[in-house]
Amino acid sequence: MKQLQITLVRSLIGRTESQRATALSLGLRKIHQSVVREDSPSVRGMIAKVSHMVECIEIEA
Repeated sequence: MKQLQITLVRSLIGRTESQRATALSLGLRKIHQSVVREDSPSVRGMIAKVSHMVECIEIEA
């Protein structure tokens, strides 16, 4: 199954509360921190909401 490596590349400072909550729910707290999540529609939706702050790479499991 495909997985996604998500990296926070922009700060959470000055973002709306919902964008901060979305980044935190993905597990991202610090700049340049990366997490690996399963590829699912809900994760894709969260990435789309904060797409201007994260980089996403598909990796094979």
